[in-house]
Amino acid sequence: MKIRVLVVGCGNMGSSHALAYHNIPEFEICGIVSPGDSKKRLDVKLGGGHQLFNDYYEALESTKPDAVSINTYPDTHEAYAIAALEAGCHVFIEKPLADTVEGAERVAAAAKKHNKKLVIGYILRVHPSWEKFVEIAQQLGKPLVMRMNLNQQSHGIMWEVHKNLMKSLSPIVDCGVHYIDVMCQMTRSKPVWVSAIGAKMTDEIPADNYNYGQLQIRFEDGSVGWYEAGWGPMMSETAFFVKDVIGPKGCVSIVAKDAGNAGNSDNVDAHTKTESLKIHYADMDDANNFTKKDDWIDFKDEPDHNELCKREQLFFLNAIQKNTDLSDHIEDAVNSLRIAFACDESVKTGEVVRM
Repeated sequence: MKIRVLVVGCGNMGSSHALAYHNIPEFEICGIVSPGDSKKRLDVKLGGGHQLFNDYYEALESTKPDAVSINTYPDTHEAYAIAALEAGCHVFIEKPLADTVEGAERVAAAAKKHNKKLVIGYILRVHPSWEKFVEIAQQLGKPLVMRMNLNQQSHGIMWEVHKNLMKSLSPIVDCGVHYIDVMCQMTRSKPVWVSAIGAKMTDEIPADNYNYGQLQIRFEDGSVGWYEAGWGPMMSETAFFVKDVIGPKGCVSIVAKDAGNAGNSDNVDAHTKTESLKIHYADMDDANNFTKKDDWIDFKDEPDHNELCKREQLFFLNAIQKNTDLSDHIEDAVNSLRIAFACDESVKTGEVVRM
């Protein structure tokens, strides 16, 4: 029997996830929800004939789906997810899980209470070359120094998307949860304290938010990491794409020549690209000369954005069909969000936040 899924939100991520459901035989899209015309365009893209709704709660009641795919702005995530779980649905939800830590904890508790699967869209977790990046970093010894950023010179529709996101979250929360999650995977250590700075460089966003932020995390094992994210037409494309990890035994870096080129910072498809990993070894002889040459791992057949979204939905499908225990998956999502909001607090208070 097919799993009937209600798709909520038809933007970049919603459309890609809908395409995945359309192409996975075990799923059937029973309805598409958005307040505007994007649902009509998505319906045409998927061949037409789907039930279309303006209102989520009406759609949930009318279609009675087995699963709900939530791809809306973060300020709706908590309410939509809890309504779906209470209606007996499994839930796939784009990151972040909610727009507050308490909200994320309530969603997690609802999934446990109703014994339903909850998968959060951490797309880098299904990316084979990012999995390799984490694996190599874990072999570099401790402590680790992790340096990452993703600044976006957004314009056109992407600037509208970013302004909508910043009505509820800052870039270092919305985007940073991905990379905080990666750092936590690399260290498997608890954060001790966080410190962050931010700057508001436009009057087009709420007065209490900022469109550039940089965070620092110190972990219990001595590892440290920084991440920066900036959104807007004023952002520089110099060194906007840094993914680099250093340990006592050497370092590993993502060298994405195409994704890291100027003019590409606003290309969502390029954000997950690795293209190549460069591995450097710190081993030296008695004359302090390196004993090993650098290694390169090239990824010529990287999955594109739609394929990654399909892999996320196959993970969701597997969890439903095999009754997979997702406790660690959910705990990691809540944890990375908790760290991100601690960084947001540091920006707004100017103080170090101890975890």
